[in-house]
Amino acid sequence: MKQHKQLSSLFILFGIGLTSVVHADGIAIDKVYHPYVQDLEREFEWRMISADGEQKHRLGIGKSISERLFVEGYLIVSNNESSIDAYELEAKWQLTEQGEYAVDWGVILELEKDRYDNNWELATGLLMEKEWGTWTGSANLRAIYEWGDTINAELESALALQARYRYSRYFEPALEFYSGQHTRGIGPVIMGDIKFSAGKKLHWELGSIIGLDSTTPDNTWRFLTEFEF
Repeated sequence: MKQHKQLSSLFILFGIGLTSVVHADGIAIDKVYHPYVQDLEREFEWRMISADGEQKHRLGIGKSISERLFVEGYLIVSNNESSIDAYELEAKWQLTEQGEYAVDWGVILELEKDRYDNNWELATGLLMEKEWGTWTGSANLRAIYEWGDTINAELESALALQARYRYSRYFEPALEFYSGQHTRGIGPVIMGDIKFSAGKKLHWELGSIIGLDSTTPDNTWRFLTEFEF
């Protein structure tokens, strides 16, 4: 009975996400966030999105401020240029203890500034996660506000979903879904952790997201590595 209730909660969570009206400018494929923060954690992060011959890279360094708050700063390089195009500051706050409720909750806040133009993007979102057996379901729902000298001020939203099978610490296959104004894609992702010593590990992710409409690239590759210490 408990197992059925857990599955029902997960399907409700995913159903809410899939039936939401989601609109996000540009390609919304990036990564799926989890609502958890580890106390005293520090990390270096590199992630890359590649589609239609163009790439976008994020280089980040982050640190937990407390057992519930994690902040990270990014340098963003895109359009196959070697110079920095934008800066981003991100804060993640874990709202509930893992397993405290049927769904684990967190929030995220992101502020991005173009380097050359006076353009800004402010995003805030809910991070949700649910475990049942060896499966984990995650959902990210974001509200995004853009404004600046060369873009129109507008409010948008975005959605990312992930269903992950915890086969082992070293290898976890997953299926991800993304939706936005110019994005609707689904595809497989693989990920895992490589531990070096106590408190030190390398997390990696590799995914291929297939476009489901005419505005989404036929295939988008995403790659991520995080060194936690």
